[in-house]
Amino acid sequence: METTVTVQTFRSYIFFWAGQLFSLLGSSIVQIVIIYWITIETESLTIISIAAFFSFLPQFILGPLAGVFTDRWNRKLLIGLSDFFQALTTFSLVLLFFFNIQQVWLIILINSIRGVFQAFHWPVVNAIIPLMIPKKHLSRMNGINYFFTGLVNTMGPIIAISLLLLLPIDQILWVDILTFLIAITPLLLIKIPPLPKKPITKHEKSYLKEFKIGFKAIKIVPGLLTLLFVATILNFLGNPFNTLIIYYIKVTHVGTDSNLAIVLASIQAGMFVGAMIVVTKKVWNKKPLIIFAGILIGEIGHLILAMAPPQNFLMISIGGFMFAFIVPFVNTMFLTILQTVIPPDKQGRVMSNVITIVTLVSPVAMIISGPIAELIGITTLFVICAVLNFIFIICVWIFSNVRNNDYDKVYEYELDENINYQNSF
Repeated sequence: METTVTVQTFRSYIFFWAGQLFSLLGSSIVQIVIIYWITIETESLTIISIAAFFSFLPQFILGPLAGVFTDRWNRKLLIGLSDFFQALTTFSLVLLFFFNIQQVWLIILINSIRGVFQAFHWPVVNAIIPLMIPKKHLSRMNGINYFFTGLVNTMGPIIAISLLLLLPIDQILWVDILTFLIAITPLLLIKIPPLPKKPITKHEKSYLKEFKIGFKAIKIVPGLLTLLFVATILNFLGNPFNTLIIYYIKVTHVGTDSNLAIVLASIQAGMFVGAMIVVTKKVWNKKPLIIFAGILIGEIGHLILAMAPPQNFLMISIGGFMFAFIVPFVNTMFLTILQTVIPPDKQGRVMSNVITIVTLVSPVAMIISGPIAELIGITTLFVICAVLNFIFIICVWIFSNVRNNDYDKVYEYELDENINYQNSF
């Protein structure tokens, strides 16, 4: 597949990726605005959890199917359609707020529909990276991606809160539609290299069998299932923080909109600075060590944030910065491992299956985080999650063999039902 990668494909990807950053900014602003509105409107931890649950549920259900489509359909068309329908769904939210049809459950339902198209967007955007970027630049490009993603997500909360002080919500939501128009332009102008034509085997004639191929590609790589298991548990224990952070600032700590904007910006600034450091190095070795050490550092930040005294937004911001600082390191190493060891023609299926595995417990975590927080308190819940993560990561590092595996080669294989997977862990 390296022969399909040229200077021109690299430049085309950068052009496309720049447009996607604008789309990300619009989505970030809209998501913050919607969660903010639900929080202020209800002040209910349970309803916030339900909103997060239904926002994520389509991605969870459709993720595996999206990967099959990614590897069989026109990837350029799939990206364009998913972007278009996300913008169209946002337009329906504009109409609801404009005509003052502000029913919480209706807003939650419409917002969850946006998740349907996001489920198709993430696998295909990541699956085209190995087709357009040289292998030696994957780590750096992933780091650059997190660098600018951190910058965009740092700007998103600040812009969202600032706009909430100046404009009605229906006008703010137009931002997502405007950024869609910006993002679609590069997509229309570039050419995404097609996958090489291969004879369709009996294993690839049905969507179910293609879906299984993605899991086989994961299982054949030693230690990859262990990394996915780690990501799954971290996702479960990190969900309360992601779901309830706005409530934690606005209600638990009686914060102002300015306090909320500063804390959210600090969290994203941590991601931005971490990505800036990742970008400085072309090739990162000992990726498992970086992943595990980074998670431990992040959980210390999680504890600092959770144990902050009332209205000590400086301490909360420091903890949030530290918690997010390691995200680019962990995610870049993990994504680079996937892009390196998985053959390009299976990238779409693998990416969607990775999402399925990693987010397998997310719906449960989202739906129970609110009620548990109401029962024991948000602070207690955050502390428990951080401590459990800390213990879990240390145990996996000590008792698994993940630290000794080779993640610098592509694991090609035939679809043999008798493959021995005993070294997968």
